[in-house]
Amino acid sequence: MSTIEEPQPARPWRPEDGPQPEVWTWPAGDRPALEVWSGGRWRYAPVRQRQNWADGTVRYQVEVDLDGSRSVRTRTYQWPHEGLRVAHASGSQPSRGVDETRQGGLPRRGPVVR
Repeated sequence: MSTIEEPQPARPWRPEDGPQPEVWTWPAGDRPALEVWSGGRWRYAPVRQRQNWADGTVRYQVEVDLDGSRSVRTRTYQWPHEGLRVAHASGSQPSRGVDETRQGGLPRRGPVVR
């Protein structure tokens, strides 16, 4: 039996927390990943974003299948935590802005036809 504690999802930011967190994202095809301890196993979790909060804490929003059912959910966890570990880094630099070239396979808008 493991003594690793499963991480609990972090609550969302609220105005009383101070300034909004600084949010970093990576290209869809080159995101870093964490592993999340859940159900007695490490679960692979690609990172959607890193949030740097004004109080100095860091939170990672990940996509993770918590129970092996192939039902992927989005969860945000505070870092560091014993139930989180790095799976791999990204080869790309993160960005704070919205850049359509970093959005992966999303369709692009074409010209309006009337």
